[in-house]
Amino acid sequence: MSDNYRALTRTYRPRTFDDIVSQHHVSDTLKNAIKQNRLAHAYMFCGPRGVGKTTMARVLARTVNSIEDEVDGESLNQTLNVIEIDAASNNGVDDIRDLRERVRIPPQNGRYKIYIIDEVHMLSKAAFNALLKTLEEPPDHVIFIFATTEPHKVLPTILSRVQRFDFKRISIDEIVSRLETVAQNEGIQIDHESLHVIAKKADGALRDALGLMDQAIAFCGTDIEHDELLRALNVVSKERMFQFMDAVESQNSATGLELINELLQEGYDIQEFLIGLTEHIRNLYVAKNSEKMHLVEASKDTKERYKTASNDFSDDDLMRMLHIVNEAQYKIKEAHQPKILFEITLLKLIHMERTRNLNALISDLNDLKKKLSNGQLVKTTESGSTNSSNSTESPQKEQQSSAKEPLPTDDAYSQTEQSVPNPKNTGESPVEKTQAGQNGQAEPLSNDDDGNNSKNGVSEPKHPAANNPNSNTGSAERPASDYQNFFGEPSLGNCKNKEPSVNGTENKPQQSSAEEPEVAVQEPPKNVSLNEVKEAWPAYVETLRSKVQQMLYFQMQRMDPVSLKNRELTLRCSDDFAKKILEENKKRLAKVLEEEVGVFLRLKCIVQKTEKDTEESMSPYERFKALQERDPKIKKLVELFGAELDYNLNQ
Repeated sequence: MSDNYRALTRTYRPRTFDDIVSQHHVSDTLKNAIKQNRLAHAYMFCGPRGVGKTTMARVLARTVNSIEDEVDGESLNQTLNVIEIDAASNNGVDDIRDLRERVRIPPQNGRYKIYIIDEVHMLSKAAFNALLKTLEEPPDHVIFIFATTEPHKVLPTILSRVQRFDFKRISIDEIVSRLETVAQNEGIQIDHESLHVIAKKADGALRDALGLMDQAIAFCGTDIEHDELLRALNVVSKERMFQFMDAVESQNSATGLELINELLQEGYDIQEFLIGLTEHIRNLYVAKNSEKMHLVEASKDTKERYKTASNDFSDDDLMRMLHIVNEAQYKIKEAHQPKILFEITLLKLIHMERTRNLNALISDLNDLKKKLSNGQLVKTTESGSTNSSNSTESPQKEQQSSAKEPLPTDDAYSQTEQSVPNPKNTGESPVEKTQAGQNGQAEPLSNDDDGNNSKNGVSEPKHPAANNPNSNTGSAERPASDYQNFFGEPSLGNCKNKEPSVNGTENKPQQSSAEEPEVAVQEPPKNVSLNEVKEAWPAYVETLRSKVQQMLYFQMQRMDPVSLKNRELTLRCSDDFAKKILEENKKRLAKVLEEEVGVFLRLKCIVQKTEKDTEESMSPYERFKALQERDPKIKKLVELFGAELDYNLNQ
């Protein structure tokens, strides 16, 4: 390395407006102003670091004064017509006074005398005020160019006297394109992915990108490899980011912890890794929509990899991950153990419940809810249709059976009338009804001498229901347990009057068609009056003697019921102590009172002193004084003879 080596940032500093990268809105305006001879007397260039503010000022000074290209941009300060001032070290009032004196001197050669004040926001308020008059009305041969990264610190009175230009950050692609040109000129072998790493690390500043390029050449030589570049710049590679997100996707905490340990062992900064991880997750979120891939600042191959990896996560999962990592960036600055907090943050990402599992669980719950709702609806519909079918089919079956049976003779009418049961309680089974109507017509039945029905000359015994109206043939043919399993348990009203018969069936009481079913009438709740409570009060208090504490019993003796409204019994007591004891034990006292009066009453206590209570609380002297007030004769005796109360404490 020779002694006269110049850094890339100095070697490749632009000398013309066309060489300045990504600031065309400023350079085109200034070129047109020069062509039209409409140059302002003061300009202010604002923007982030390394975007070309000072370079633009030098190019403007070179152009308006027609300085030859052989003169380097750094050598412009050595000329008499271009003066560069560092406001950080010349920020006092005296410096501005000296500037005002030199402004009067016209340029030695050229048309304009140009003052470039860098970092102008560092001037003091007094210095700004001292510059106001000169800045507003400078000589015709003077142009002021201010450069600053913090324009909000400049006084508004200064901003109102200049033309302001805001420089923008340089994009990744423009920086990569510029670095490719530099690499070709310098004979450096470097891949496209490594150029993207340098451009990303520069954060929109071309000057920083050239400095990083110089650092990489010093570390790797003329043949720069990607892995060596990452170690030189201490940048976490995209490959490790993808590996970590694979561990997050598979929820493999062991792999995640191993990656964390490797990063810390290699000396990577935790804050830098979290910043890179935030950007990585953000790129995955953007890659979910292929139409927005231009927002991902990466090479073409890396964009395709982002697009593929984004399919493993949902938008909601990526948003939750961004929130977790972004929150950790603020907490880790003040953490006493950054490594532990770093591991906890990454384990949160690994063990975070995925949205697809939550959606599946919610879907299963909704399906279960629908099934339960449909099941209850079907059950209700089936029960309703069964009841309605029974109620509609029974009269039809009875009409059909009555139509099929022949009319009884006069001799047997009285006997049949006594033996036929109520249609509601008939015991005819569905099997017999089916057999009777299989041929489509009912065959006539005749009565033999024994009272049995005969069909086709064959004698058949009478239906058991004819001899015993209370018998139930349908239930006798089937065991009681099977009947209950099929039809369910009988209702409470039907079970009251059923009695088991000898053969295991249930005998129903005969009920005429004119009788209506009995309806259970609920008795109204019992009520109690205040007088009844007062009558039962002495017995109630006596009962409390054996059920409550002695102190509570004594206090209840002094209480009296005074009102009863809406089952709330109000008791009168003489002091707050008795009221407090009642409030603490009112539930217990109410239960004992319920045993006496038969109704549960809520207890409420009020403090209301009577004349009797007042006298009991008086001392003997106070009572004697009150007696004098009530009886004028006693008061007169006391006044005439000086009578006094003789009170013996031993009595």
